[in-house]
Amino acid sequence: MTFSDKYIASLKPTDKINDVREGKGFGIRVLPSGIKTWFFIYRIDGKRRFMNLGHYPSISLQDARKKYRDAYGLYEQGKDPAGLADHAKEERRKMPTVADLVEEYIERHAKRFKRSWEKDKQILNRDVIPAWGTKKAVDVSKRDVVSLLEGIVERGAPAMANNCFQIIRKMFNWAVEKDILPSTPCTGVKLPSPKVTRERTLNDTEIKTMWGNLGQCAMSEEIERALKLILVTAQRPGEVIGMHSSEIDGQWWTIPAERAKNGKSHRVFLTSLALELIGNVEDKAYIFKTPIIDRDQPIGGTALNVALNRALCTPVIDKKGKPVIEADGKQVTKNTLGVDPFTPHDLRRTAATFMAEMGTMDEVIDAILNHAKKGVIKVYNQYRYDKEKQAALESWERKLKSIINGKTNATVTPISAGRKGRRVA
Repeated sequence: MTFSDKYIASLKPTDKINDVREGKGFGIRVLPSGIKTWFFIYRIDGKRRFMNLGHYPSISLQDARKKYRDAYGLYEQGKDPAGLADHAKEERRKMPTVADLVEEYIERHAKRFKRSWEKDKQILNRDVIPAWGTKKAVDVSKRDVVSLLEGIVERGAPAMANNCFQIIRKMFNWAVEKDILPSTPCTGVKLPSPKVTRERTLNDTEIKTMWGNLGQCAMSEEIERALKLILVTAQRPGEVIGMHSSEIDGQWWTIPAERAKNGKSHRVFLTSLALELIGNVEDKAYIFKTPIIDRDQPIGGTALNVALNRALCTPVIDKKGKPVIEADGKQVTKNTLGVDPFTPHDLRRTAATFMAEMGTMDEVIDAILNHAKKGVIKVYNQYRYDKEKQAALESWERKLKSIINGKTNATVTPISAGRKGRRVA
């Protein structure tokens, strides 16, 4: 008998299993439930084997014959096609899902080599795992990557799409390097949005408003103090929230090399306002300790951004305690800080910009920001500018206090002449 599409479609279920064969072990099994299964029956090492070739009609007669011919070819070579298929299935079963890969990447690589690993984890958990979590990592395609990034851009977050892509690309490259995956789906994919250098700084009015309103926002006292300390010291947000009492000696805070972005230890002068924000260090380990009980670690790396975004976009609640919803279904929000959106890093840029406007030399501002020296000067100029850093930060504190107290026209003695138009990293 030679099967035809019409014949296979005409087969009806009975009260017993009905095997119909075409020849040489190829056939179709019709179950009482009506399910039709293609098969290849053969003997190897004296044992009868039944190989499932798939269900009809999802597997057509043409596709079933191809599967059969491939299996029969292996059988003629003395191999067990069903055994090989079972092994392939078992190997595939062992392949990591994207959720597995994310966990392994965070634990084995990001936590060890990236200070921003918590931010990586947050982005992967928010954008990648919901879309691909149960998918085998090896099955993620270039089209999958492009579609995911396009979706993030379409929701109005182009910069986040770039960040997400860079993390995804790093994760898959690491998986290839560790021989977890044979290739990466990110090959040939470009950044979904043009890179934009941030230039946001807060002016006098915004600083005064922000400083006064921080305490009225739904954020912890630690986060409020940390945000203010970034503005006072001009240090990186991650270095501020990781501050440990062991790093503070009198009015100097030494950021160790392992916590500094450029890998070089850095001394920061602490003004009276900075010390006030830090508070008593005698009974503390981390200055900005996580609220999680029994964890001796600082607040999370994304906590400042999350709290600030919440303050800039706070849900409006009605008298019954329910969120207010607009006609289009969107939740009504309000800006409780009263200033245009900014990031914690913009506070660092603001401090540096004000110091430049006050006449602080570029070399001193670079020293305060712990920017790496360029060219031969990094070899020959080992001066740390401690006296100049102290003078500049004290001058900036006087200016900042005059702004906070509403005396925006107060005169502050400049440090020295310098060049302007700085880019802070």
